[in-house]
Amino acid sequence: MTPQNTLVPTYGDMLIAMAGWLDKAQQRMKPEDADRLMAARLAPDMFPLATQVRFTCVQALEGIHRLARAPFPPLVDELLAEGREAGENPGTFADTRLRLTQTIELVEQAGATLPAETDPQSPLEHALPMGIVFDLTVEQYVRDWALPQFYFHLMAAYCILRMTGLPLGKADYVQHMVPYIRPGTMPAAQ
Repeated sequence: MTPQNTLVPTYGDMLIAMAGWLDKAQQRMKPEDADRLMAARLAPDMFPLATQVRFTCVQALEGIHRLARAPFPPLVDELLAEGREAGENPGTFADTRLRLTQTIELVEQAGATLPAETDPQSPLEHALPMGIVFDLTVEQYVRDWALPQFYFHLMAAYCILRMTGLPLGKADYVQHMVPYIRPGTMPAAQ
């Protein structure tokens, strides 16, 4: 298994799951309530849902493009700016859902352009905006940064949605597993 065939399907599956969570929220709410949902937070010092969705998107795009040693698409800067401003201006539900759709499309496109093989032990420099630089291997980057950062924001969004009363469960989280269910092994509905 290569880093490419770990990140791309993982990001794709989980971004699609997140889109499903947002769709479920939208189906249960009036449009103005869905827009207010974008400002919901788990704690006062945490980013709101609008930011968590955008930062989940950023992590997916950065991870894939960093592995490809390619420049980030302009959407990354847009998502970062919107996410940082979302505490004061969370935007609309439709804006947030559109950004997620755009990211899913870019992940699919970028996945098709990644090199088939990358040496997991090849060096990768990861610089943060505040000046910290991590010297990692590709494998360490995927395992210790790309996936944890992605899941941090993904799970914060999931938890905010659950906290607001949206009935999400494990099936919503791992919907990508349905095709793997062995026929005849699903319990009968009660």
